[in-house]
Amino acid sequence: MGQIREKTQKRQSAHTRDMTQGNPYTLMLGFALPVFLSQVFQQMYNTADAFIVGKCLGTNALAAVTSSGTLIFLMISFFAGIAMGAGVVISRYFGAGDEAQVSRAVHTVLAFGIVSGVLLTVVGVAFTPTFLVWMQTDPAVLPEAVEYFRYYFLGSLALVLYNVCRSIMNALGDSRRPLHYLIFSSVMNVVLDVLFLYVFEWGVWAAAVATVISQAASVALCMAHLLQKGNIFTVEWKKIRFHRDMLLEIIHNGLPSGVQNSVIAFANVIVQSQINSFGRLAMAAYGTHAKIEGFAFLPITSFNMASTTFISQNLGAKQYDRAKKGARFSILAAVLSAEVIGVCCYFCAPWLIGMFDRTPGVIELGVRQAHTVALFYCLLAFSHSVAAICRGAGKAFVPMCVMLAVWCALRITYIVIVMHLTHEIGYIYWAYPLTWGISSVIYLIYYLCCDWVHGFDRAVKE
Repeated sequence: MGQIREKTQKRQSAHTRDMTQGNPYTLMLGFALPVFLSQVFQQMYNTADAFIVGKCLGTNALAAVTSSGTLIFLMISFFAGIAMGAGVVISRYFGAGDEAQVSRAVHTVLAFGIVSGVLLTVVGVAFTPTFLVWMQTDPAVLPEAVEYFRYYFLGSLALVLYNVCRSIMNALGDSRRPLHYLIFSSVMNVVLDVLFLYVFEWGVWAAAVATVISQAASVALCMAHLLQKGNIFTVEWKKIRFHRDMLLEIIHNGLPSGVQNSVIAFANVIVQSQINSFGRLAMAAYGTHAKIEGFAFLPITSFNMASTTFISQNLGAKQYDRAKKGARFSILAAVLSAEVIGVCCYFCAPWLIGMFDRTPGVIELGVRQAHTVALFYCLLAFSHSVAAICRGAGKAFVPMCVMLAVWCALRITYIVIVMHLTHEIGYIYWAYPLTWGISSVIYLIYYLCCDWVHGFDRAVKE
């Protein structure tokens, strides 16, 4: 193994980062900061659609675009979860110094991404009207929502492949290049939004087209980097295929994350359908708040991705105490940063919602939701942090079960019951902090009482 690691280190460049050596806090912060900035830009270009559409095309178009988030997440979340699983596999082999297995995992997940992207395109375009009707989309919004969704799903291949490429690079400790590519695509998206909507005065479909074009540009940059010769991750087109044993390993690690993402997304679709029953103002307010809440989620995502990569590499290298140290740091950093942002969202809610839509009803409902959930972002951060630790340790089945039971089954049950008893939108808002709190208690017990650091060792013995 020492010879393998020595060989691998000779092949490493500035494109990769070995997180098994050096100060763990510095390494994790150095990894998390580019991820945070990339997430900021990604959220910005997602928000740009809503902001520009709201200003150019009005409340109906804004509702069509902002209500798309839950359905889009439902459609891509499963494949994104598999990509996360591939990242764990790649990180583990990279930490162990096994170059050949890293290459096989990279080529296998790229093959999976291509097939998945094509499949998602077909399903998304064909069934968009069915999904939106099922979600009780307001008839006044439905035509523009169908228009937006169909054009968006035409770019599914780029959307899936970007997630795959980013997972590959992050797994190897490279969080800087995804940032650079995302900055480029974010600027492109905003420029195209302005050009299509302000200058050409096209419809809501143009916002989706702008997003698809910018996403495709980021994928092109990612692939150009991965195709570079002489690196541990070098991709060759002729090698992109399914390696059966590697695919099974990726699915073993990624399927629980994919299912977890899907059930969370499904629960959110149920929530969105209930919100839709309150009309277009509620739809616009809920969707706008989701855009703002996305920024609160950024530090959580950043430290979680750093945590998963750090823990996978160090457990692959059998550095258990170091993995535990990184886990504690990632939880603390994510919880504190998320709560600071939550406090800011609580007090700035009227201004933030008003940036998108000055309609009094939209502002009132958006502020009401923010005042219900914002101060509980610490619970959201804690749950996701422990889930990320479990994934990095090869224990993805644990967060899948917790999310399925609490964030899906319990959340849906709660909403169905309270909506049956009283059709009051405020009770829907409370579904989130309630389920965040319950899952946090479960995760705390698991983290303190269970042995999560030896999951890979037992898997190898089996």
